[in-house]
Amino acid sequence: MPHRQRKPCTEPGCPNLSDSGRCDPCRADAEAQRGTAAERGYGAGHRDRFRAGVLRKHPTCVLCRARPSRHADHYPLSRRQLEAAGEDPNDPRHGRGLCEPCHNTETARRQPGGWNAR
Repeated sequence: MPHRQRKPCTEPGCPNLSDSGRCDPCRADAEAQRGTAAERGYGAGHRDRFRAGVLRKHPTCVLCRARPSRHADHYPLSRRQLEAAGEDPNDPRHGRGLCEPCHNTETARRQPGGWNAR
């Protein structure tokens, strides 16, 4: 099995090497700062109201129309934008159902760096 070259950690100023992206300590620090799903607003209200309502409204992915929806995506505004506007981010009218591949593509396009990017 070929040995992969370790590269510098992608966290600015970190001197550690990593197999890919952030080194283990930087990855752990980022996860701790990120908080739990509930702390980020994805608790019972999200699961029981938003996710359930969106997937009931859109059982098939609204983008590819080929696969079952597995993800409730906030659209056209993000959860953060809805909160800033004083809207209820758990209202299913603010979402659409997406399959996993479409959700991953859309998240990468609309949220470069992910939710925690500021």
